[in-house]
Amino acid sequence: MKNEKIDSSAEQDLIIGRNAVREALRSGRAADHLLVAKGAAGGSLTPLLALCKERKIPIKEADSKKLDQLCAGAAHQGVILFAASHAYASLEDVFALAQQRGEDPFLVICDGLEDPHNLGAIIRSAEAAGVHGVIIPERRSVSLSARTGKAAAGALEYVPVVRVTNLNRTVEQLKARGVWVWAADMDGTPYYEADLSGAVALIIGSEGKGVSRLLKENADGVISIPMKGKINSLNASVAAGILLFEASRIRSK
Repeated sequence: MKNEKIDSSAEQDLIIGRNAVREALRSGRAADHLLVAKGAAGGSLTPLLALCKERKIPIKEADSKKLDQLCAGAAHQGVILFAASHAYASLEDVFALAQQRGEDPFLVICDGLEDPHNLGAIIRSAEAAGVHGVIIPERRSVSLSARTGKAAAGALEYVPVVRVTNLNRTVEQLKARGVWVWAADMDGTPYYEADLSGAVALIIGSEGKGVSRLLKENADGVISIPMKGKINSLNASVAAGILLFEASRIRSK
């Protein structure tokens, strides 16, 4: 294990946290080197180091404060993988994955999320629920940053993420291909009464504004989660998780 000066100015994608790093290594993701905090080697980190040695990926040590600086304070658990930038997928990749699995397309559309933790958590739930792809806008939205990857806990290696210039145009394209698009909002059909079978896409709105007016009007229907408490909204990733697993339950019948 080398103890070298780390160049933090290099434009490299950082994968942080042990779960995210493990899945990236298992998936065969190209990597430059693994950075480990001094004194962190051993224990649950041992399998990660073994994977790096097996793939001939250099392992370097640095002070924990250096890792903090590289991650902008995000919880790195003593390990950072310097990898090639994560490539965005295309809509064709998403439909191809659905066809490969012999399933109707199942997608999530994130409308202007601002919190990388929310996007990462949605991607993680999407992978667990069997979603074929997540769509995000090119502007006014978080991207696949290190914090997003950490929150996704490795799910980015298995769920295609598509970045588009215009969500409304993309919704029209999905509808033209037979996908029924639901927008999640407070004034819609209760989710347990909605038909979430077949080819379906769920639009999850931003943390503060929800789904934009044009997108809601462009959707085939609006779906909601009935609230019984005094708070009238849920965190975006929590709402997405509830709706995704309800759709997964219906689709599995």
